[in-house]
Amino acid sequence: MLELYNTMSRTKELFRPISSPVKMFTCGPSIYSAPHVGNYRTFIWEDVLQRYLEYLGHDVKRVINLTDVEDKAIEEALGRGMPVGELTGGNAERFIAEAARLRIKLPERIPRASTSVDQAAHLIGLLLKKGVAYRHNGDIFFDPLKFEGFGKLFRLDMTKWPKVKKRFKLDTYPGRRWNLGDFILWHACGDDDDVCWETEIGRGRPSWNIQDPAMISEELGYSLDIFCGGIDNIYRHHDYNIAVMESVSGVELARYWIHGEHVLVDGRKMSKSLGNIVYPGDMVERGFSWEQIRFYLLSKQHRKRLNLNLDTAAELGVRLDALREMARELVSGTGGRQTLREQSVESLIDSIKVSFEEAMDNDLDVPAAVEGLSETIRRLQNLHKAGALGEGDIRMIEKGLRKVDSVLQFLF
Repeated sequence: MLELYNTMSRTKELFRPISSPVKMFTCGPSIYSAPHVGNYRTFIWEDVLQRYLEYLGHDVKRVINLTDVEDKAIEEALGRGMPVGELTGGNAERFIAEAARLRIKLPERIPRASTSVDQAAHLIGLLLKKGVAYRHNGDIFFDPLKFEGFGKLFRLDMTKWPKVKKRFKLDTYPGRRWNLGDFILWHACGDDDDVCWETEIGRGRPSWNIQDPAMISEELGYSLDIFCGGIDNIYRHHDYNIAVMESVSGVELARYWIHGEHVLVDGRKMSKSLGNIVYPGDMVERGFSWEQIRFYLLSKQHRKRLNLNLDTAAELGVRLDALREMARELVSGTGGRQTLREQSVESLIDSIKVSFEEAMDNDLDVPAAVEGLSETIRRLQNLHKAGALGEGDIRMIEKGLRKVDSVLQFLF
């Protein structure tokens, strides 16, 4: 039975879906620049989660979004002297192409912040009517003190909330810290602003804090099974999502909150603001295959930090190549005479499935799953060389390995 660590409860919980198909939202990239290796680590373990749920027999409706209208995108486009749509469009194309090479299964439809502006305005209109949002100098802010339980995902100590009203107008703020005050939902626009829309609440553009709720409510409704993202989203962003969505709907936004740790470079988070970025293309130029990059980014369980080391990545790449070669030799071979057949053959073939599921059911422990799989393949290959596997055995091995690889996506 699958157990997942739920950030909301701070414990591992048995996965029990509330809907069919399972509704799963995974925070996508902010495409003011191209996604880096750290971003892709998150997208890859989220891909594994979706694939494993499907392996277990669940139908999954997953939404991943593109953030293409925010302060950073506008500033970056202005600095480059190009339209925002041209900047974000190129980065979106790159993301979709690289995701395919990394074998990340993307939904057919990927919503963007710019395609959900009317829904964002509609939600803000509801929040204004409920009195939890208000206008100030044309902008619209959310008052967290009007939402009971604000900060419950982070477990924010609300006794430290300032007595003097403060407003935070930027879409995002650097670092892992809390902005103790009201957060922006809507940026008013002047006549000369290019990135603006005419909506039911006036002329302007949605802030980052309302964009996910708009896309989620349009695509999945107001109640999800799983909400995923990077660990930094526990600071502000996901609690903002909860406050907005639950203020509108009155129902729990998500049952399970799953967060993954960062890729570090020299002990520091990989981030565009720190300038220590490594892109998948950089690793490809160093001789890594896309399968090796996926394998490396799954080499630590998703709740553990991964300190980027290209020498270690190269060693793991060699290990993956050897594992792939053994697996391919096994499934492409023919059966022997079985003169040495033992009962252990049957149990070894069964262990492909059993050991894989045992590891994956333990909070998606991919490294443990790979370790068990590697040992099983090695022992089966030795038996195969000794003539102890029949034709039927080989076909069963192939079926088991391909089933497992429907989740892992790096064996074949």
